[in-house]
Amino acid sequence: MLRLLLLQVWASCLWLGHGEVVPSFESSCPQFFFRDMPPNEALEPQNPAWICQRYKNQYFFATLYDRQERIPVYSAYIYEPGPGKRPKGWMVEPQLMGPAYPKTMEKEWTLTKHYNVSLEKLSESQAILQDYKNLTGLNRGHLNPNGHHFDYSSRMATFTLTNIVPQDEKLNGGAWNNYEQQTMIRKTQGCNTTYVIVGAVPGNNYIAKGRVNKPSYLWSSACCVVDNNHRKAWAVIAKNDQNQVQLLTLGELEDTLTQLYGRGEVSLFDSDCPRE
Repeated sequence: MLRLLLLQVWASCLWLGHGEVVPSFESSCPQFFFRDMPPNEALEPQNPAWICQRYKNQYFFATLYDRQERIPVYSAYIYEPGPGKRPKGWMVEPQLMGPAYPKTMEKEWTLTKHYNVSLEKLSESQAILQDYKNLTGLNRGHLNPNGHHFDYSSRMATFTLTNIVPQDEKLNGGAWNNYEQQTMIRKTQGCNTTYVIVGAVPGNNYIAKGRVNKPSYLWSSACCVVDNNHRKAWAVIAKNDQNQVQLLTLGELEDTLTQLYGRGEVSLFDSDCPRE
């Protein structure tokens, strides 16, 4: 009996070490960050979760999730746009409930039907579909957008509720969309690899009876590797109640986020990424 118990503990430790909710990005999915270096701790909320976003047994991006506000702090990915249809359906992250649940993102009905998980239990750890119903003036805004990925699986992986925030619908369909679909194409000309980190600053308003925070700002930053000796960077920020996007240098965004988060000096990328 003791041997069986020890085997169960050992197996659960292995699951935790290689599962979706991980101890750190450096140890589990560093490939989504320039020089394998994620942002510093100045962005970390009080109750964070580090998620290596896994779909069909493959990591597609990384998300730092705020369990308390039930929104992502940021999502980090490599920009690889391509043609393709917008997927349908939304998924959640089972391991936010604990390491005994599946490693890969799943649909709510899969968890309720096959894993005997109630929506009430699921909702304790994260936002659920019900939270985003009947919104007025807001919609589900991707941080890591599906259009920045080249095939169906990588696009589908962005449709997890841990990668979205309540976003002003005019901003989401207007200036923010223009940045994602037009400005990024121009900015990435000549880039060999472009690392992107997109985030949300928590605000004072909520949806779903106080369950899910409505961010006050959305921001995006990029570090482009042209070749071994040349890199370039840029950034944007937008108030989440206006249809406007402000283009910044990486250094300007880091300074702005340092003020907005108030947790110390923010560093988004390795120091070899230019700040000017």
